[in-house]
Amino acid sequence: MINANDKSSIIRLFHVHKRYGSKQALIDITLDVRKNEFLCISGPSGAGKTTLLKLLYLGETVSEGQVLINGMNLSRIPRNRIPFLMRKFGIIFQDYKLIPKKTVFENVALVLEAADKKRRLIQKKVKSVLRTVGMEDRLDSFPPSLSGGEQQRVAVARAIVGDPMIILADEPTGSLDSESADIILDLLKRFHTRGGTVVIATHDNKLIHQTGGRVVQLKQGSVIRDG
Repeated sequence: MINANDKSSIIRLFHVHKRYGSKQALIDITLDVRKNEFLCISGPSGAGKTTLLKLLYLGETVSEGQVLINGMNLSRIPRNRIPFLMRKFGIIFQDYKLIPKKTVFENVALVLEAADKKRRLIQKKVKSVLRTVGMEDRLDSFPPSLSGGEQQRVAVARAIVGDPMIILADEPTGSLDSESADIILDLLKRFHTRGGTVVIATHDNKLIHQTGGRVVQLKQGSVIRDG
């Protein structure tokens, strides 16, 4: 049960439905994510995990229901406020989504450039974050020259460089070997320890167990387990 007056929640979904034509991707999802929570959204392929994440960062819009981020109703937010909302998120994709013709440094710096930060700050912050993820020696490299694990570490750096409140990660270890997966999980845990909220969509039971966080399980677009 969700208390509509609860001020400790950073993500809230009320009776959310998502349809693509006649297909129901999400069915009556009501969910509350607290600040500094580490949440795993689990379920098999096609359960609706990625769709749910997309609704949170406006990659998709709801067919019915409401989504609130830090008290802001996404269906009512003015278009000129959307960039400010997006700065609350760091997003990690399974396929990295790095720009191949930009260097590691440039890929990470894009977040701060979009926020109109000064060049001196960008230089300092990007190098610091790349050091945190162990990629400071590859800042002039291009993504195609990196391994999958290295590309995902750059993706994590890009996600955290803007000091977001929330990280959304879609199968962040899905295509990685176990050693690289452990590195990515450790980075996410460090973000969480510093006070951030983490929401992971994954079908990896080992990863879910290692996070120690709350689990919301989806099946065919519906929540079948929470907690």
